[in-house]
Amino acid sequence: MTKAELIEAIQAHTDASKKTTGEIIDAVFENVKKSIKDEGRFSYPGFGTFNTRERKSRTGRNPRTSAAINISASKTVAFKPAPAFKDNL
Repeated sequence: MTKAELIEAIQAHTDASKKTTGEIIDAVFENVKKSIKDEGRFSYPGFGTFNTRERKSRTGRNPRTSAAINISASKTVAFKPAPAFKDNL
């Protein structure tokens, strides 16, 4: 599903314009990102939880040259689906 398809699907349930619906969706995702960044997690009941995770530095290989390369430590976001969501897959 693309952003445009999401906007159309949500707009079908409201009386709002596409522009307003798009602004609301953008605001929701901005707040989700802010919550993950500030608190390290975002949870939505019945859907799941987003958490930040630390990746350790490690040695990898360049697939073309087979040369060893160092991959730096980094942060990433992980998602764990709620049991109700997972059961519906």
